[in-house]
Amino acid sequence: MNEYTPQQGLMKPNLDVGIVGYGAYVPRYRIPAKEISKMWTGGVGGVPIQEKAVNGLDEDVVTMSIEAARNALDRGQINPRDIRAVWVGSESHPYAVKPSSTTVAEAIGAVPNTQAADWEFACKAGTEAMQAAIAFVGSGMARYALSIGMDTAQGRPGDALEYTAAAGGAAILIGLAEEAVAVINGSYSFVTDTPDFWRRAHANYPSHGDRFTGEPAYFKHVMGAAEALMEALERMAADYDWAVFHQPNAKFPQRVAKMLGFTPEQIAPGLLSPRIGNTYSGSTMIGLTAVLDVAEPGDRILMVSYGSGAGSDAFDIRVTDRIEAARDRAMKTETYISRRTEINYATYSRFRDKLKMS
Repeated sequence: MNEYTPQQGLMKPNLDVGIVGYGAYVPRYRIPAKEISKMWTGGVGGVPIQEKAVNGLDEDVVTMSIEAARNALDRGQINPRDIRAVWVGSESHPYAVKPSSTTVAEAIGAVPNTQAADWEFACKAGTEAMQAAIAFVGSGMARYALSIGMDTAQGRPGDALEYTAAAGGAAILIGLAEEAVAVINGSYSFVTDTPDFWRRAHANYPSHGDRFTGEPAYFKHVMGAAEALMEALERMAADYDWAVFHQPNAKFPQRVAKMLGFTPEQIAPGLLSPRIGNTYSGSTMIGLTAVLDVAEPGDRILMVSYGSGAGSDAFDIRVTDRIEAARDRAMKTETYISRRTEINYATYSRFRDKLKMS
């Protein structure tokens, strides 16, 4: 048997494709991590982030996906009826049986001549949908495909996840490279059966494998996907202007960036978790939108997602000169993050339905 090489795993479609439009959405409500700490530890000990975004009573994965999708369409300046796929990646779809994607497609005017589906793979459900959109457009089957990563993540009261599990995400509209604000040069996926995080049917909150969440879960997969993609494309960290990694907390993406040879300056624009928490399926994609909001034509971006269970998707992206006209057509990610209404733990518990009445 011939030895496997990263070039064999490189995913590159027949047609050149890219990001035609992009958009983020972050709800305005914020609960400081110290407010959660005060509730469960009396404020003793450190906290992993500053605060996290919390969806309001009238917000869920569908409503937030619609907002992000409309931003992507505004930047792309296309007719939504030309979209041939609307895919929503999430681990907190509002219905167990009823797709989020069809509601989103209806709201943005993409129906009825389109394909719709919901995707799941923990925190990489959004980039999983993004890879499928690249293949859909790159094969010539569609002119445009919309991929969304969005979550209203939950953490068990008092659990470490409660500090970081947040709400928000992003939408990425894929089309041909000639229309793109950023061209996708290739992608790579790296997966294993690593049970670091899970939620069984009918369980209200997820469980996690504690010591497995860092290694061999997060670091093995992010490193594996990133190194394979860079080797296949003959790139080094210095060849990139920006890098975006999945952000379960602030420390993990900073550590993996250093391990791969990236500087703090290269990851700074997309490092959002200290200010809004871990938006799960939207974490990496929303970081990409923040980078696209400041990137210059010709800049190269490495994006690597992570999903528990476990796997990572890595993307090599080059920004085009179309970015300058597109970025101001919709609300920027930083604007969403900057607008905030602070809430206390009691309001947070009400918004997240943590008070169960029998």
